[in-house]
Amino acid sequence: MGNTTHRKTAADTRAAIAAERRELAAVLDGLSAEQWDAPSLCGGWRVREVAAHMTMGFRYSLPTMARELIRARGSLHRMTDRCAHKDAAALSTRELAAFLGDNAHHPWKPPVGGIRAALGHDVVHGLDVTVALGLDRRVPEDRLRILLESVDARTVRFFGADLHGIELRATDLDWSFGTGTPLSGSAQDLLLLAYGRRLPPGHLHGEPRDRFVAVQA
Repeated sequence: MGNTTHRKTAADTRAAIAAERRELAAVLDGLSAEQWDAPSLCGGWRVREVAAHMTMGFRYSLPTMARELIRARGSLHRMTDRCAHKDAAALSTRELAAFLGDNAHHPWKPPVGGIRAALGHDVVHGLDVTVALGLDRRVPEDRLRILLESVDARTVRFFGADLHGIELRATDLDWSFGTGTPLSGSAQDLLLLAYGRRLPPGHLHGEPRDRFVAVQA
């Protein structure tokens, strides 16, 4: 199982969410037009679709969300995919960045998982952008630890990550998860693996690394 050193309070997590949103808004605001249209680590989504999805909870009322879900015949995946593409086409990049920064303290949380899931949503989608673009942004350790200490078998199953027979070993934090053949990388890269992502070449080390490399377009 994973190992961390400190438990964080709800207030700590809310502060981490606000800081992450403000910092990611600044990253988005500095991107070029080409970067906004570049692919992210989320299959089928460019950077602009990821940003639209990240801000959906701030922009949609519960009745609007319910109507969109009905329109998607009850599929949350279809709903979020359709809304991400629709909103990315309708909103400017400046608006998308501002929605994130202006809602740093918004109380939105995913349907399951509570406040830690809200932090995970922001951190992982932020990495979907920065890792895919090759930006050297490091998520602060305190935010990573909040998420790493909650990684368990349910997390892996929920996000469809295939980590059977793999032991994840962080190279920059005292954290590991699972049993089996060692696979090492930075803590934030391993967090992405636990959330079902595949990474660009060169991020991971160990015999199983090729299993987790993103297919190049």
